[in-house]
Amino acid sequence: MRIALGSDHAGFPLKAALVEYLEGAGHDVDDLGTENATVSVDYPDYGAAVGRAAVSGSVDFGIAICGTGIGISMAANKVPGVRAGLAHDVTTATLAKQHNHANVLCFGARVIGSQTAIDSLEAFMAAEELDGRHVRRIDELTALDEAGRQSEEQA
Repeated sequence: MRIALGSDHAGFPLKAALVEYLEGAGHDVDDLGTENATVSVDYPDYGAAVGRAAVSGSVDFGIAICGTGIGISMAANKVPGVRAGLAHDVTTATLAKQHNHANVLCFGARVIGSQTAIDSLEAFMAAEELDGRHVRRIDELTALDEAGRQSEEQA
């Protein structure tokens, strides 16, 4: 798999651990930054970069990390076509993929540890998107994206 990762300074240590894990498991990693934990950067820049990579088709999915995971998931979800899910454990990561067809997985480096993130990432990658009632809801999310695009074009 090819996976894009991005984080702000607070998420950098967890991003580094996930990059090491993914490369060790044979995956291709597009590291979109940031480069260290000491220089303060803005999470919207990295959430948007991961989101754009996820919807471009250049990667299979993205991972975005900040201190809590909240801000960077909000930023990623501003990119039309992104379905970013904030995961705190194996269950939330699995359901983000199964029920919400997430294409960006978000973590909060200050609220989960590296092993929980790795376990959650493994569960996300193993999960399959479910059909049935979930497709109707994904279609509704897609319609919201389209309505947002049309609104921007009219402005």
